Amino acid sequence: MASTVTSKSSRPGYTRLLRTRGAWTFLIPGFAARQPFAMLTLSIVLLVRHTTGSYGAAGAVAAVTGVSMALCAPYSGRLADRHGQRAVLLPGVLAHTLAAASLTALALAHAPLWVLFAAAVPTGASVPQIGPMVRARWGVKLQDSPLMATAAAFESVTDELTFVVGPLLATALCTTVAPAAGLLTEAALTLVGGVLFAAQKGTQPPVAAVRHARVEHTSALRVPGVRVLIVTFLGIGTVFGGMQVSLAAFTQSIGEPGLNGALYGIFAAGNMLSGIVCGAVAWKATPQRRLVIGYAALALTASGLWTAHSVVVLAGLGLLVGMCIAPALITGYTLVEGLVPAGARTEAFTWLTGAVALGQAAAVTVAGQLEDRLWGGAGFLVPMAGTVLALATLVTLRSRLATHPAGRTVARGVGHRVPLTVD
Repeated sequence: MASTVTSKSSRPGYTRLLRTRGAWTFLIPGFAARQPFAMLTLSIVLLVRHTTGSYGAAGAVAAVTGVSMALCAPYSGRLADRHGQRAVLLPGVLAHTLAAASLTALALAHAPLWVLFAAAVPTGASVPQIGPMVRARWGVKLQDSPLMATAAAFESVTDELTFVVGPLLATALCTTVAPAAGLLTEAALTLVGGVLFAAQKGTQPPVAAVRHARVEHTSALRVPGVRVLIVTFLGIGTVFGGMQVSLAAFTQSIGEPGLNGALYGIFAAGNMLSGIVCGAVAWKATPQRRLVIGYAALALTASGLWTAHSVVVLAGLGLLVGMCIAPALITGYTLVEGLVPAGARTEAFTWLTGAVALGQAAAVTVAGQLEDRLWGGAGFLVPMAGTVLALATLVTLRSRLATHPAGRTVARGVGHRVPLTVD
C-alpha cells in the first residue's frame, strides 16, 4: 500500500507543475497575450463578410493573414532563440497593432480586395508567437523533468481555453457592437498583453547559452521528425479553419448568427477538456503510438461533420472533434522535446504553430469557396480531407518520430543535450 501511495504522489501532475518557482510570472501575462490570437481569423472573416457580402472573399483575406503568419513565425522563433524574446516581441506587437488597425480601416472603406490582401500580409506576419515562447520558458524551468509532458498538456489546455473565450468574444463584438469591433479589440489586447509578457525578463530563455550552442546555425526544419509533425499539424489547422467558416455559414443560413461563437466554443471546450485529462494521465504507450491512434480518431470524427444538418447534431460532432484534437497537439509538442536541439526549440514550436495557421488559412479559403458555390455545409468537407491526408502521411513516416534516450536526433547528424522544452 505504501509503495502505491508513493507512486501516486510522485506522478507528474498539474499541482506540482504550477508550484514550479517563477511559473506564474509568465503564465498570467502569457495567457493575456495569447488571447487575441483566437480572435484574429474569425474577426477578419466577420468583418470582411459584412463589407463584401462574400464568405469566399472573407476567407481569402483571412487566409492571406494565416499564410503570412505561417511563413514568418519560424523566422520570428529563430530570432527569439538568438536575440531574446523581449527583443522580438516589443516591436512585433506594435507592428501588429498598426497593421490590424489599417486592415480594419481599409475594410470599412470598401477598399478593393487586392488592397485588403496587401494589408493582411503585415497583419499576419506580425502576430506575436506567445504560445511557443511560453513553451520555451517551461523548458528553461523544467529541463529534463518528467513534468514536461504535463506542461505540454497544460499549454494545450490554455490554448484551447483561449479558443473558447476568443470566438465568443469576437462574435459578440462583431454582431452586437460593430463589425469592426472584433479586430480592433484583438489589436488592442495584443498590444497590452504583449507588453506585459515581454516585461517578464527573468524567465525568458538565456540568450547567451543559445548563442554559444553547437546548434547555433541549425534549423529545426532539418529534423525529419519535425517535418512529419508539420504535416500532422497542417491537418489540425484544416479543422480549425474549416470549422470557423462553415459554422459561421451554417448559423447565418438558419438565421441565428449569434450561435456561431457558441458552437465554436463547444468545439474548443471539447479540446480543452480532453487536454486536461491527457495531462493528468500517466501514459504507458509511447508518444508515437499515441499520436497515430489519436490522429486516427480525429480523422474519423472530422469525416462526419459534413453530414450534420441540425444545431444539436453539429454541436455533438463538434465536441467529439474537439476532444480528439488536444491529444494530437499535446503529443506533437511533447515529441519536440526529444527531437529538437535546445537552441532551436522555440523555432520548432513556431514551425508547428505556423503549420496550424497555414492549414487554417488553406481551409478558410477552400471552405469559403465551397460554401459560396455548393451547398450549405460543404465547407465541412475540408476538415475531413485535411485530416485523412495528414493521417496517411503520419502512418507512412511515423518511424521518423522516434527519439533516442541518449538525447540525439536522427537528423543528419544533429546532436543535442537531454531535452528541455508553439509560435
